[in-house]
Amino acid sequence: MNGVFNNSELTSQEARENAVKEKMQEIILCGLSRAGFFKEAAFYGGTALRIFYGLKRFSEDLDFSLIKPNKDFKLEKYCNFIEKEIKSFGLNAEISIKTKTKDSAIKSAFPKGNTIEHIILFYGENDTNGIPRNKQIKIKFEVDTDPPPFAGYEAKYSLIPAPYEVRLYDAPSLFSGKIHAVLCRSWKNRIKGRDLYDYVFFLQNKIPVNLRHLKARLIQSSYLANEDMFDIEMLKIMLKSHFSSIDYENAKKDISPFIDDINELSVWNKDFFIAITDNLQETII
Repeated sequence: MNGVFNNSELTSQEARENAVKEKMQEIILCGLSRAGFFKEAAFYGGTALRIFYGLKRFSEDLDFSLIKPNKDFKLEKYCNFIEKEIKSFGLNAEISIKTKTKDSAIKSAFPKGNTIEHIILFYGENDTNGIPRNKQIKIKFEVDTDPPPFAGYEAKYSLIPAPYEVRLYDAPSLFSGKIHAVLCRSWKNRIKGRDLYDYVFFLQNKIPVNLRHLKARLIQSSYLANEDMFDIEMLKIMLKSHFSSIDYENAKKDISPFIDDINELSVWNKDFFIAITDNLQETII
């Protein structure tokens, strides 16, 4: 477990619940691997960055993308595998499939279990004071069934909770997904500071962006048209324009509960993000 739960703004109860969610995430990944899920899908997003690249923040969701578009993909066929894997570690959980009210390429499920039961297993009964008996640990699990093209992939391995293999977006393609989120995620007046935190992480680690995959994502979101010119310099202009309009105080409030050292955020402002964007590089094909 990394050190993301020492933040003084977190209560010990919140920290334990987040740690239990992390354990649940890895159990689910292990179960999906054993079920053959990664023959047709890949792991991406903030949790993928945390588990396999050392991102030092808590991430709530499990995000996946099919390798090829498949509008008939059935998430339900993997639910029994996940439940079986969770129960093999002495936990009780059930999975509910989210019913979409409108046509969507995103399939969603929610593995969930009793918070007290899970904390007792990992921490002992004395650590459950103040937790409502009906409170649940819940993890959102989403699969994009209409993935944009040109992503790169790699195999990664974990030894926790048991040895398993996943197919993962490679780092430049993960960066494409994150820049797409920075530019296109709609949060009304709530800024998702987690996207900005991850953006800094990619630049700190000198990871280039998969520009072809990013353009495909932006076209799919109607942010760009097929005929639009798009290169790394145009991307920098887009990002700098976006960074000029962000409410950074709200962004800091969003990310603060999920990181260890909130002093990292003291430099966050328009000038900082515009300046570091000059370091953005693309993959060389």
